[in-house]
Amino acid sequence: MVIQKKHKRMAWVVGCAALLTLGAWMVVSALSQNSLFFYNASDVAAEGFTPESDIFRVGGMVVEGSVVKSKGVTTTFQIADFERPMARPLTVSYAGALPDLFREGEGVVVSGRLITPTEIQASEVLAKHDENYQPKITYQDERS
Repeated sequence: MVIQKKHKRMAWVVGCAALLTLGAWMVVSALSQNSLFFYNASDVAAEGFTPESDIFRVGGMVVEGSVVKSKGVTTTFQIADFERPMARPLTVSYAGALPDLFREGEGVVVSGRLITPTEIQASEVLAKHDENYQPKITYQDERS
């Protein structure tokens, strides 16, 4: 009778440990699948760069004076590295409305396809801001 109680207790301990291990594995695998990383602009512009997939992300700073808006909604701009701003920049073409925080000299992350070794056709542009960002506060008149 004593042996049966020990076996039951051991079975519970082993079962709980198995469930905890399974839960931890599920959390880690979900996090690794959903994490999105981006390449630096200088890494993409380097010789011999081959992306792991057709669509990938590149992060960098928008080069001052490089933003050119064409007829329609196409915008072309260049991005360079945060750490190495004097490295060879990448040219980005994007058809669509740019985010409100998009500015020259500010950080962006673009998602798209590599057309040439130094040109990307972007499908998405995300503007980055620092921790001191404060949105504009607009007050509506009570009479309206």
